[in-house]
Amino acid sequence: MPLFLSDTLSATRKPVPEGPIKLYVCGVTPYDTTHLGHAFTFVQFDTLVRALRWLSPPGREIVYVQNVTDIDDSILQRARKVGIDWRRLGDEQTEHYRADMHALNVAEPTYFVRATSGMDTIRKLIETLLQSEAAYVVEGGSVFYRVRASPTFGELSRLSRDEMLAIASQQDDADTDDPRKEDPLDFALWKGWSGQADEPCWESPWGRGRPGWHVECSALCYQFLGPQVTIHGGGADLVFPHHECEIAQSEKASGKRPFAQIWSHVAMVRMDGEKMSKSLGNMVFLRELLKTYSADAIRVYLLSHHYRQLWEWSPAEMDTAAQFAHRLNVAARETDLASGIERENFAAALSDDLNTPKALEILRTLSGATLRELGSVLGLTFQNT
Repeated sequence: MPLFLSDTLSATRKPVPEGPIKLYVCGVTPYDTTHLGHAFTFVQFDTLVRALRWLSPPGREIVYVQNVTDIDDSILQRARKVGIDWRRLGDEQTEHYRADMHALNVAEPTYFVRATSGMDTIRKLIETLLQSEAAYVVEGGSVFYRVRASPTFGELSRLSRDEMLAIASQQDDADTDDPRKEDPLDFALWKGWSGQADEPCWESPWGRGRPGWHVECSALCYQFLGPQVTIHGGGADLVFPHHECEIAQSEKASGKRPFAQIWSHVAMVRMDGEKMSKSLGNMVFLRELLKTYSADAIRVYLLSHHYRQLWEWSPAEMDTAAQFAHRLNVAARETDLASGIERENFAAALSDDLNTPKALEILRTLSGATLRELGSVLGLTFQNT
């Protein structure tokens, strides 16, 4: 049974193509990890991979790459604020994130890679864009991408130029008013070294510096998956500018289109009426939740929301999910009374744009071995609930 996903680019539901699956998901910037918004995103993609394996014929290859943005302006700003080395901050927070994901029974991706590990590929990609005149070097050794080199720029987000400028100007690394740029929407591929002792830099043909945020993911995609991927995913807040810029530079560098066959975006989790985020400081941390609730309870809570559904954190709903997880744990040890149609309905729910709320309701009717099998597709362990 093919699994259909909502594709942000075409605004339609598309079947995941047959054959090997190349999945790339934009990971965390490692500071203040791991909050419930992170957990929602990565539990959804973990469940997607589990569902694809369960629905696919034996032997189907699924390569899942997830990056960690271990160098960017946000990391440097936080490291200066707390007074520790940027690399130490990134290392500590990355390990916190991995431990939290393990505790939540989120399986390791095939490749979990740091942006700084792809520096050679980053430099080669930038050189290719410079050679095609899709990028240009400015005073100070920075390199910018020319958005006019990509006539379809904006096709993913469907934003007007004014809307794009407004969002770009609010980023941590905002540079829309940089006088060295030909166009305020041009974005940094390489940032010339500032000369500050606490700012890392790498050598390049155009001078010392560090990569821009967007080019890191394009380079890692190419390094591990090639010039085109089956599914590219991440949080909905990455549609613009991050994923829009990825499309532009990746397709220009490779000469191949589309960069991704399906763009899958997970909705934001809200708290007190605002997006749960590190920049706003309104966060529910996974580590604190795990002191009170089991991993199954948290997964049930997260998966009771469709991945495209914007939702608000609710302690009462978390308690309800914990009660549901406990009932499932009890039922998993009872006699299996499944007739067979339940498995078909479960597969149909997952194939329908990864409808995990419906899949959970089907689990409510099950017991024994069938419940344990289908529950495992949602990452449930039926332990400590």
